[in-house]
Amino acid sequence: MMKYKILGNTGLKVSTLCLGTMNYGGKGFFGYMGNLDQNTVDEQIKTVTEAGVNFIDTANIYSEGLSEVMIGQAIKNLSINRDDLVLATKVRGTMGKGQNDLGLSKKHIIQQVEGSLKRLGTDYIDLYQIHTADPLTPIEETIKTLDDLVRSGKIRYFGASNISAWQLMKGLAYSQYNHLDRFASLQVNYSLDVRDAEREIVPMLQDQKVGMMVWSPLSGGLLTGKYKRDGQKGEGRLNAFPFPPFHEERAYDVLDVLTPMAEQKQVSIAQLALAWLLHQPVVSSLIIGATKIQQLQDNLKSVDIAFTTEELNQLNEVSKLPVEYPGNVLEIMTMDRSAGVDFQNA
Repeated sequence: MMKYKILGNTGLKVSTLCLGTMNYGGKGFFGYMGNLDQNTVDEQIKTVTEAGVNFIDTANIYSEGLSEVMIGQAIKNLSINRDDLVLATKVRGTMGKGQNDLGLSKKHIIQQVEGSLKRLGTDYIDLYQIHTADPLTPIEETIKTLDDLVRSGKIRYFGASNISAWQLMKGLAYSQYNHLDRFASLQVNYSLDVRDAEREIVPMLQDQKVGMMVWSPLSGGLLTGKYKRDGQKGEGRLNAFPFPPFHEERAYDVLDVLTPMAEQKQVSIAQLALAWLLHQPVVSSLIIGATKIQQLQDNLKSVDIAFTTEELNQLNEVSKLPVEYPGNVLEIMTMDRSAGVDFQNA
């Protein structure tokens, strides 16, 4: 049975699994991700919505806008009530040949939100996200524009993706002190293999009550178990285009733990890798995507996985981050202020 969480510090309920759509259309640069046609898109959206997923994520640059078009068409084809869905898309990437056809300026954002609304066939976007930072546009201009779009009703909430903790914190502070809407969520690359976000991003999200959406929760397919330590990756995206960056040897160490655990529980390795993320309190929703319907159906079962304390400890230990400064020093020097520890009477 699907589970739901509140997204960050909002009142918006999203399914803990979100359908990713980067492989819809196969046009342009994103063709390497897949080229699913409309019938397959319809089948995927029908499958996930019937399983209780209410959250769909895309971006204006996916297949040069074709992903948004296909999602909008699927909603019509399947007679889905638009208001039952939480539609998320993004802005920032290049959408033309002009000097202002990219970035996070007021001009580009307003042009692109209009384009996304038209392609999706809707009059509002639930979650509008900046795809990454824009070093040429002041964050103040970007947030003020996004706040204006919330007030206009064209978007309900706004979020971010692939920015650093300090950048998001700067944006949150600007919103707070100017009484503007704030970032509701951040999309993060996070998995049993790539836990780098735990250094700065995770503590910041928890402190500021910002929701986390996880992309590449299976580390580009590495955590499905189909790739072997000997380096013979065979066919697949990881071999053709090894992105996002991953920690290959750490992943194989993780798989050494996941493989017998999956056999014991009689579930897939991928389900366990996704379930570990679902057990992390900071996570609001995992973005899952697949080229085959069987993969999607397998991923959906991850919400039913339960771990024992010992199993979680095993996974936490094998995937833990190497100790680095300043975390190693902070841990020691703040022990005297740790909750529940009385050092004076110890």
